[in-house]
Amino acid sequence: MIVIKKITADELYPIRHEILRKGETFEKCIYPNDNAASTFHLGLYEDAVLAGVVSVFQTKSVVFKDEKQFQIRGMAVLNKHQKKGYGAALVREVESYLKANENNYTLWFNARIIAVGFYEKMGFEKIGNAFEIDTIGIHYIMYKKQHD
Repeated sequence: MIVIKKITADELYPIRHEILRKGETFEKCIYPNDNAASTFHLGLYEDAVLAGVVSVFQTKSVVFKDEKQFQIRGMAVLNKHQKKGYGAALVREVESYLKANENNYTLWFNARIIAVGFYEKMGFEKIGNAFEIDTIGIHYIMYKKQHD
């Protein structure tokens, strides 16, 4: 059985480090504003074991004109739990939470090139050209707008 619930930044760091920053210092998995009041983190538990995480920051990108913007960052699912739909479940939970609590916003993120197809299946669109983030790889900005 899976359960998705809010967690603290400290709870998600080990998964973020293992999946997204493996081989780098632990400090690299600590993002600015992880503990900001407007930030929230979700954890996906399989049989009470934390298997996946995602963070959502109220952060503006110059690419979008919307006053209210939220950025997904640090989504990660442990290797042994991948290919079970957990990443999609986390994104759907982010969308449900924002729809229930916010109005008229853009949800956006920097997607690794290998994940673009995954996000497109969930209704997100690419905008702009591919770009490289040092030590991480090629990315696209992807987004979805929510307007009432």
